[in-house]
Amino acid sequence: MEKSRINRAVEQLKTTGVRMTPQRYAILEYLLTSLGHPTADDIYKALEDKFPNMSVATVYNNLRVFKEAGLVRELTYGDASSRFDANMHEHYHIICRECGKIVDFEYPSLIKVEEEAARMTGFQVENHRMEIYGRCRSCQVNHQAVVANTK
Repeated sequence: MEKSRINRAVEQLKTTGVRMTPQRYAILEYLLTSLGHPTADDIYKALEDKFPNMSVATVYNNLRVFKEAGLVRELTYGDASSRFDANMHEHYHIICRECGKIVDFEYPSLIKVEEEAARMTGFQVENHRMEIYGRCRSCQVNHQAVVANTK
């Protein structure tokens, strides 16, 4: 992870009047270096040894600040906990129905679909979200092992 991405994010926060605290910096750095899509609880657990006085509420509050500043997006996929993604480029997600793993993938933007939806319905389209569900490789292997053992 290059420091320049973190530095750009810090500068973006400063322009919105957000003061940079050590906890805030650690949460931001974790998000920007995370390859997954962590929950607030995941972030809290990863940082609690370094910041024993930090609460889960602190993590949530900072995630809200980052979201309002356009540094992260909140992903809600029907389960109880939101996940956070610092990849702000247009991309889509595939989600494992068994373990909840979320993987980014690139695909040409569906702008034409948005335009057609607006034309057909008269809606002013603001954005779209595409989710693909399935079973990740690890869960496929586990499932096959379970099926083999029941025979």
